[in-house]
Amino acid sequence: MSAVAMSPTRTKDGVELSLSPLRLRLRVIDESIFHVVCTKSAQFGNKPSFMVVPQERATCACDVIDADKSLTLKTSRLQLRIDKRTAAFTWLDAAGDLLVREPDRGGKHLEPIAVEKRVFDSSIKIESEKTVDGVKARVANATVVIDRTAYTTQLDLVFSDDEAIYGLGQHEEGILNYRGKSQLLYQQNMKVAMPAIVSTRGYGILFDTTSLASFHDDEHGSYFWCEVDDEMDFYFVAGPSFDQIIAGFRRLTGRPTMLPRWAYGYIQSKERYRTQAELLDVVREYRAREIPIDCIVQDWCSWTGKWWGDKNPDPQRFPDPSALTRDLHALHAKLMVSIWPIMRGECPNQIEMREAGHLLGNDATYNAFDPAARALYWEQANQGWFRHGIDAWWCDCTEPFDADWKGSLKPEPCERAVMNTDEAKTFLDPEHITAYSIEHSKGIYEHQRRTSESKRVVNLTRSGSPGQQRYGAITWSGDVTATWKTLRRQIADGLNFCVTGNPRWTFDIGGFFVDSREQWFWRGDYPGGCDDPGYRELYVRWLQLGAFLPMMRSHGTDTPREVWRFGKPGEVAYDTLVRFIRLRYRLLPYIYSIAAAETLRDYTMMRMLAFDFRDDARVFDIDDQFMFGPALMVCPVTEAGAASRDVYLPKRRDWHDFWTGEMYAGGQTISAAAPVEIMPLFVRAGSVVPLGPRVQYAEAALDEPIDVRVYAGADGRFELYEDENDNCKYERGAYAITPIAWSERERKLTIGPREGEFAGMAPRREFRATLVRPGHGCGVEETAEPDRVLPCDDGAAAEAQWH
Repeated sequence: MSAVAMSPTRTKDGVELSLSPLRLRLRVIDESIFHVVCTKSAQFGNKPSFMVVPQERATCACDVIDADKSLTLKTSRLQLRIDKRTAAFTWLDAAGDLLVREPDRGGKHLEPIAVEKRVFDSSIKIESEKTVDGVKARVANATVVIDRTAYTTQLDLVFSDDEAIYGLGQHEEGILNYRGKSQLLYQQNMKVAMPAIVSTRGYGILFDTTSLASFHDDEHGSYFWCEVDDEMDFYFVAGPSFDQIIAGFRRLTGRPTMLPRWAYGYIQSKERYRTQAELLDVVREYRAREIPIDCIVQDWCSWTGKWWGDKNPDPQRFPDPSALTRDLHALHAKLMVSIWPIMRGECPNQIEMREAGHLLGNDATYNAFDPAARALYWEQANQGWFRHGIDAWWCDCTEPFDADWKGSLKPEPCERAVMNTDEAKTFLDPEHITAYSIEHSKGIYEHQRRTSESKRVVNLTRSGSPGQQRYGAITWSGDVTATWKTLRRQIADGLNFCVTGNPRWTFDIGGFFVDSREQWFWRGDYPGGCDDPGYRELYVRWLQLGAFLPMMRSHGTDTPREVWRFGKPGEVAYDTLVRFIRLRYRLLPYIYSIAAAETLRDYTMMRMLAFDFRDDARVFDIDDQFMFGPALMVCPVTEAGAASRDVYLPKRRDWHDFWTGEMYAGGQTISAAAPVEIMPLFVRAGSVVPLGPRVQYAEAALDEPIDVRVYAGADGRFELYEDENDNCKYERGAYAITPIAWSERERKLTIGPREGEFAGMAPRREFRATLVRPGHGCGVEETAEPDRVLPCDDGAAAEAQWH
């Protein structure tokens, strides 16, 4: 591209300039974030963003340097140099070192595209189709008209040879590093489009698009492409650390809300519990066996008969929903209920939505883009379930339009993209086909907050978007199959989801489809289900990994999922499942504190190794290890029959074996023991890990002593967070933080004074400290004889020293 002229105009927060045929608007958000808008239109657009929240005008200094051949914008942390001849961008850090650039010829392309719209009149024919994913309404004869002209956009990039590229969301292939790879971005049962990339060179790019998109770094070139956008719109974020980049993304899209403490306990689900009595019986069995549990899930079809998607429970099977929640709460368990955006069968909810004009063209899916429709949807959910005391939502099928969930042969990737996005574009604006989930989540969140602040919003949903974290949403990976290959691929999928700024991701422990049937997606390897020793092994390995996710939830079809279905006490499978659930609960002080750090300090719980070891190129392609918080490196076993696995220990730190206490030098690969009852787990030297007592639910024994394990080898620090566990008062400062620090030189542990307060805060807290060594302070159980006991009255400080 050859530009005709450059005429920069300073604005209050940046520069606008013309390089015909392009017009560019560059806004400085802060020292490390620039906003770029590029168009061929006479005026810039002003549509609100679905993912980015309104930004205040920057107050930081920005120099504009107008040289003969280039124009440079420069803050204290980021520089953008623009070639006056081609409009090519070169991004540099504060020292002038290259981050990434466009090709010398320029890299911003916009081609006009006619945006089509479907018109639904009285002549349309709507047919119901019963699928594995529920009842869908299809329309084939809507009238097509041209709504407006927009642009197909493409941003060409030139990456450095030594950088790794992550992000783009959760897909099915298990790709970690996208160098040399490509990806299609749209929403589908097992795909979540997150249009953001993060580089090991210390930058990220957030593309503000909700269109079909693709990323390429392959034989076709290196670029990000969007099918339909009113203008090219993206944010460039300088780190250099991944945590700083994520903080930038969240500055733009919002911080994650706090989930209640119970949401980090064990959640039991299956397809499906059928009655009120069955839900209670399952929880009572967990309590009788002393296996911890915090929540049970009512999956779909809680409605009456053929009233598909109605949010009123069937009075025959759920005769007293208020008594159900009251009885569950008496057992210290919560209830999550599945609700759908699709309503069929002339159910009361569908009729009410239709009469209000809130259904999309298929007369079944409510219009989540309409605030009035979201309000009515909430009122239906509130009347059906929330007013009875339920605790969480499972908003299923939040990518409600698909066309590939059938047939015995999986469609080729490009064919799948066309099939699914064409179906979505039948009912939604082509520019916004990936935004349904965030708008649906917004409605649930805002209306629950207006209804009650006594319960934090918990919304498990099957799709996602940058920004959805501000609505109490957790995304799960969809209806995946029970195979070892799938288990392995899930790790990279989750890591690439979380690196885009939304830290809340999980999966169905055990895989959703266990049996093998005709459909291409129903291809599990275990028709015998939980009675098959092979599936028991896979399920154990899946749950071991699931114990170290932001949400630990078992779910699926074809076979039951309760722990006792996998054997008896004394048998390896049963005992290992119980052991790892108990480990999850012992780690709750650590996990809940990390969750608070996500909200308060833009931290990320589930961390690819490049988060913490970006200076070690050997970690760039490791797709089966990750950090769970600052201390724990999780090394899942993803091969049948394995008794060991190779583990790379990142350099510049020593590492402790969680199970044995043995210490290893970093920068080497070791063979770690991994019999079925063990998943390799290593602790970074310099870590301080608080653990709670053995409990049956997350809010039990909160004033009991805290075990503090110290993993020597470097200085360490941890901030223990506490609050009222399940309300919104933390937003107004109702919480307390206790700093815990280890000095390697002094061999001293310091419990700092507790800062802050909240209702019900324990006046006295005892810390039982153990300096981990081989055979001492290891594994799941409490240390029988801690090294030091530090009582802290009224949040006072204390310290202990080792010689």
